[in-house]
Amino acid sequence: MSSDTLAKPPAAPGIPEPADVPRIVPQRRYGQWAAAVVVLVLLALAVNSVLRNKAFQWDVVADYFTTGSILRGLWLTLWLTAVVMVLGFALGTLLAAFRLSANPVLRAVGWGYVWLFRSIPILVQLLLWFNIGALYPQVFGVKTVNLLTPVAVAIVGLTLHEAAFAAEVVRAGILSVDRGQIEAAQALGLSRSRRWWRIVLPQAMRAIVPPAGNMLVGTLKGTSIVSVIAVDDLLFSAQLIYHRTYQVIPLLMVATLWYAVVTSALGLGQHYIEKYYARGTEHAR
Repeated sequence: MSSDTLAKPPAAPGIPEPADVPRIVPQRRYGQWAAAVVVLVLLALAVNSVLRNKAFQWDVVADYFTTGSILRGLWLTLWLTAVVMVLGFALGTLLAAFRLSANPVLRAVGWGYVWLFRSIPILVQLLLWFNIGALYPQVFGVKTVNLLTPVAVAIVGLTLHEAAFAAEVVRAGILSVDRGQIEAAQALGLSRSRRWWRIVLPQAMRAIVPPAGNMLVGTLKGTSIVSVIAVDDLLFSAQLIYHRTYQVIPLLMVATLWYAVVTSALGLGQHYIEKYYARGTEHAR
């Protein structure tokens, strides 16, 4: 018997034949497409305005983009960012342990530190440390002005500021770990150090990495404020040049482009670190 002569099996009761199934038509979103076109047109106009505006002096930007003084300032900015982040998170982790301690004195000290340094603007902190010699002319027999150079002041001020925020980031990450998993690790007989390194920390990092990445980018950009105390960072290097040449906009664009390049690289690194710690979860991309 040929397959053409086979009888078509009857459809189940209540289920329409395939020919009777209505075709699903996607909803037409004309408003969204119109908004997208408007945004693209405005973006194209803005880019065209920036590229064609002679006041930006893009040829001058290209000339100064890789000059020695700019690259030295960039290197100091990157070095300062790395040092502040490492010291800030080291101190912040200690403060987070204080805030999570059962000892009320340690909890009060941790809370007080976070409250104080989150309340004072970073510029005010830098200026206070820069003028600390007015309060303490000598420390251990050494003149304060000789002990605290502008770079040292920048490291101290930025580190103390970052530690207050790092403490809250680390504390939130630790608190995000389910208490039941810690109790299960205790029931298995794992030591305290193994519980922290194998159970708590890997899971806490999922909550710590995103805000820590944002803090890293914020610290990189925040280092530009040290130019007010004459630290030869990227912005200060650009300022030294345009104070001599009066080409303010081109030199500011040089600094802006370098900040954009570095923050983009840091954002890419943050993406892969987040992906690494998100392994095994539905949020991994």
